[in-house]
Amino acid sequence: MTAADIATTTTREGSVAERLLASSATLSYDPSVEVDWDSPLDPGHHGASPEWSTLYGTPYWQELSESQRAELTRQESASVACTGIWFEIILQQMMLRDMYTADRTSPEFQWALTEIADECRHSIMFARGAAKLNAPAYLPKRRVVELGRLFKTIAWGETAYAAILVAEEVLDVMQRDWMRDERVAPFVRTINNIHVVEESRHMKFARDEVVKRMQGAGPLRRQATALLVAASAYHIVTSMVSDRAYAEAGLDVARAKREAAGNEHYKSMLRSSCRGLMEFLHSAGLLTGPASAIYRKANLL
Repeated sequence: MTAADIATTTTREGSVAERLLASSATLSYDPSVEVDWDSPLDPGHHGASPEWSTLYGTPYWQELSESQRAELTRQESASVACTGIWFEIILQQMMLRDMYTADRTSPEFQWALTEIADECRHSIMFARGAAKLNAPAYLPKRRVVELGRLFKTIAWGETAYAAILVAEEVLDVMQRDWMRDERVAPFVRTINNIHVVEESRHMKFARDEVVKRMQGAGPLRRQATALLVAASAYHIVTSMVSDRAYAEAGLDVARAKREAAGNEHYKSMLRSSCRGLMEFLHSAGLLTGPASAIYRKANLL
């Protein structure tokens, strides 16, 4: 959907926030009830579709036993979940700041708090999921963590919402694959299904906010926003799978990093997952030349 399509739909059907509030009231989940937390983890189950492993298709992958592959995908899945927690905490702070003086009676204010409540539940769900996968508390590298502190402090308006959109769009495509894959542990599939359903509303709101806030933006603001969003996308995507995940899976970390860095299959999967996102950023005027170079470096374009 283009920026013009979103604006037209909003005018015709009423506030996006109003419709999302109605959807949330009828279709939301309680992960503490919906997810089967008590069943033991089957060591034969994967944590993610094998095709989404950073090593899938490499010579190293071919050498791994099926049990080693399953353990690797479990650790990678937990790392993605922990990275998700990190960014969800950032976006909650950005949204709270954005709504600090907003009209308390507006649907947008009420939806923002609803979305924050969703993200709190998601973060708890991801944390419990990572623990059930017998994974450590993965975090991005210290430099990225500190850049995250800076970003959540300086990100404004459309920059914050576009960054939210980038993070969620990348996760959305991979999680749609995982939730349908019977090779993936059932509780992970349920977690992914919950996240996909509820994040679809968050992405809709983020797209609408980006379109509205970019209207009338001058060239300098547009260039600055495009660069900040692209930089945040780069650090999110390159932080999804921690180097430590390879060690936790019992692999040679140096070799795993080397082969993952050259894995054209994984790069192709990332680019495919972001096709719709890139089309939207282009329509919103946020796919500038410098930003495109960053997306290419992150294998998103």
